[in-house]
Amino acid sequence: MNIIIIEDETRAANRIKRLISEIDPTINVVQTIESVALAIAYLKQNQPDLIISDIQLADGLSFEIYKNVTPKCPIIFTTAYDQYAIQAFETNGIDYLLKPIESERLAKALDKVQNLKPQIDLEKLLQLSINRPTEKKYKSRFMIKVGDKIKAIPIEEVRLFYSMEKGTYLNTINNRNYVLEYPLEQILEMLNPQNYFKISRKYIVHFDAAKEIIAHSNSRLKLKIEGFETESIIVAREKVGAFKAWLDQ
Repeated sequence: MNIIIIEDETRAANRIKRLISEIDPTINVVQTIESVALAIAYLKQNQPDLIISDIQLADGLSFEIYKNVTPKCPIIFTTAYDQYAIQAFETNGIDYLLKPIESERLAKALDKVQNLKPQIDLEKLLQLSINRPTEKKYKSRFMIKVGDKIKAIPIEEVRLFYSMEKGTYLNTINNRNYVLEYPLEQILEMLNPQNYFKISRKYIVHFDAAKEIIAHSNSRLKLKIEGFETESIIVAREKVGAFKAWLDQ
């Protein structure tokens, strides 16, 4: 079986490929694609046996792909956001996996593909996926090492996460900074997407973090955050639309 992975986070894509190779070494991942635009171009010329597709990509929601092309193969959707389930099944979605993806859940989804009959309808898809988790639990606190002591930082006190010089940090409402052991991509999967948004490869911000949002060059946005006056905290151009929609939720 030839499959493609549509995922804009390299770490997440590599994890999926590793899990697939462990579950079934005969499955061939022929392409990894990181954006809506590139996926549309690829699917206009190629027809895989299966698509594993993240939902929120750097340049928009992956549902835009399937409005422009109609793949004949099933799709397994993966996401940290649990509000897109019905939209997923209104495409060729056969399963909906919440990140971080567990090997057992992916194996079950791949098994569904093997047993899939042509022209399966939405009602059947929902019945097939009755065992999928309906609610994801998000991280409530981060345990931080401060000297020789361990300190608990409740998630309610965290206003942003950021990466700097190969390190990852959180910043609290009291403007304290603490080192984290997790990479930024992994932290995103732990957070409630209603409260936090990854505006660029460097920053994840809380809904209330910015004192001001200012129009910036090249159709971007700049956030003014207390304590970060010397930093240019910019919403990446390809994320501006999704960021505005997130603010307006």
